Amino acid sequence: MPVLSIIACGMLEDELVHVLIRDCEIRQLIVVENNNISGFLRKLRSGGLVPRVISLDRVPMLLEIGFSPGFKKISKMLMHFHFFRKMNEKIESGAGIKIDVVINLLRLGLHVDLELLKSEVYKNVREMAKFSDGILIFYGTCGHVLGGLERDFADLECPLFFLKDSSGEIVEDCISAALGGNDAYAGAMLECRGKGTIYLTPMWASSWKMLEKESGNRDLNNRYLKNSRYCLAAKIDSGLLYDPYFDRNVEDFALTFGMKIINMSGSSEVAEKSYLAARKAVLRKT
Repeated sequence: MPVLSIIACGMLEDELVHVLIRDCEIRQLIVVENNNISGFLRKLRSGGLVPRVISLDRVPMLLEIGFSPGFKKISKMLMHFHFFRKMNEKIESGAGIKIDVVINLLRLGLHVDLELLKSEVYKNVREMAKFSDGILIFYGTCGHVLGGLERDFADLECPLFFLKDSSGEIVEDCISAALGGNDAYAGAMLECRGKGTIYLTPMWASSWKMLEKESGNRDLNNRYLKNSRYCLAAKIDSGLLYDPYFDRNVEDFALTFGMKIINMSGSSEVAEKSYLAARKAVLRKT
């Protein structure tokens, strides 16, 4: 069974939930167990997906076993019925090709130390390549620290895929992904030219206090939050409504730092197209 693995940024949690819920051909969804996934699991379950949660070292075993022997026995019995036999034939013919998806959602706090972020992503690429037919890097270049992934893993048998915009460029970061690509990001910055702007997606709006704490209240505050040049809080609406507190969180942020809220239209296109491209490539490979 083809295996697509995804190493994901917690800031892109909503986009990841969105693409997974839309994929009706996932045979089994596996989420790597860690301390960062409670919100992610809640959103998946609200969308009708119930993944298996397991430690990374046990993922290969679960992929090898697949469905339990009991399930296979039941499936064999169901093949005696015309309806189930025809449905199985349709799947086997390629009309609905199933895929296993493994998600490794890394912690948000890695953004505080970009070199640590790079180290963690690289380590997980090496580990997950052992059981994957392809790995989608659900990150931007993140200050360019991840810009060399494709080059650095050129000899890896497991291909890497990236979040790319309509120009074929890897997006700069999660804000670029939420806005629809690097050109859209550049346009947004041009629109706010002369005014320091903090861009807020639902995940950023709900996580800034945690990041502020992890940074020791110094770097994040001095460079951005308490810098007098930053006076606008740009609320990005990409149509993904997984956080009912988005409006309230943005208002709280703007009030705390004395910023004016402006609205920006976003898009989930980068996540959707990049996921589908990786999925198709993995199926062709296998």
